[in-house]
Amino acid sequence: MSLQIGQPAPQFTLFSDEVKAVSLADFKGKKVVIHFFPLAFTGTCTTQLCTMRDSFGYYDGLNAQILGISVDSPFTLAKFKEENNYQFPLLSDFNKEVSAAYGALYQEFAFGLKGVSKRAAFVLDEEQNVIYAEVLENAGDLPDFEAIAEKVK
Repeated sequence: MSLQIGQPAPQFTLFSDEVKAVSLADFKGKKVVIHFFPLAFTGTCTTQLCTMRDSFGYYDGLNAQILGISVDSPFTLAKFKEENNYQFPLLSDFNKEVSAAYGALYQEFAFGLKGVSKRAAFVLDEEQNVIYAEVLENAGDLPDFEAIAEKVK
């Protein structure tokens, strides 16, 4: 079951594309936009994160932090970030604990892959309570970027 509006966001510490530990608690006092995505270097995932890259200035100007999370390794995420010039951290949920805590984990994905992050978006307020939650069952769908932007305002 995914998180509901008003719930406190599950806390986490994951390794980033820079192989540094990043904790959700590091961003207390800012709004946080979390994008879960199934796999780096796939078409819809690239579109999802490139959309956030291209609107990064909007979020940065509103004191909001963007985080991308997938089950890919930090090393894969580093290459994905480099090739697409993302300005925000990509975090490795290799052990699938955070995706599960947010209700954003496929038990079985395409090609028989198990334990892949669902495409999902969450917005957290400055106190790290959920103010927007969208978990998509169809990995080919994109989150509602306008609704996300509206919640960050």
